[in-house]
Amino acid sequence: MNFELRKQHLLARLEQQGSVEVAALAGELGTTPITIRRDLTQLAASGLVVRTHGGAVLPRVAKDPVAFARKTTVNQAQKEHICRLAAAQIAAGDTIFIDCGSTTFPLCPLIRHLRIRVVTNSLPVLFELVGSAVQVVIAGGEVDAERQAVHGAVALEHLRRYRVDKAFLGVDGLSLQRGLSANSEQEASISLAVAAGASHVYLLCDASKLEQEKYLQFAPLSLVGTLVTDPAAPAELLGRYREAGLRVLA
Repeated sequence: MNFELRKQHLLARLEQQGSVEVAALAGELGTTPITIRRDLTQLAASGLVVRTHGGAVLPRVAKDPVAFARKTTVNQAQKEHICRLAAAQIAAGDTIFIDCGSTTFPLCPLIRHLRIRVVTNSLPVLFELVGSAVQVVIAGGEVDAERQAVHGAVALEHLRRYRVDKAFLGVDGLSLQRGLSANSEQEASISLAVAAGASHVYLLCDASKLEQEKYLQFAPLSLVGTLVTDPAAPAELLGRYREAGLRVLA
């Protein structure tokens, strides 16, 4: 197979998966890892891919290393469904907050055309929306390189100054008994600071996180106005969330 045919295969795989690995491609194409590395290097020189250790990613994925590291392809269809429901709640003129989670990030391409203001602590959200119809406000503070987000005391102080119409937050776990829980104190603090200044809080949470409890419980269910989830969530469970006072979209 010549380079042009391998190139088509490589780019098709990248579009499907967002990332590729040298070893897997070598097996698929019946060639050597050295050949695949050479191909990827050539594609990188043309700006078509970004090389990573052991493979490559699309340039747009490289802007969002956190989502890549957390494998946004997991539950991707559910997250896109959730974000379509969330986008329908946004109107021209709104001021909204979008957090740095992988569940909220797919909301960005759905709102680029809207004349709205987006406050965020997420660098990938900033990169995705800058240059669009959206006015973007990025929180000041320390940049967390791993999470590609702005955290810390200054970011919290900055975010507390804003009043937003709608806050779109992710969460690591949600349960009727313990409310919202997280794996990160920093992200929990950001969520609390934003929720305090939000007219309405939307929690974007795929079904796999429902009735899950992480180590840090940081807010009761009453923090949330609307739970946005996916069709895999059990109807009986969603009914219990509604009884607890949540509006539910699924």
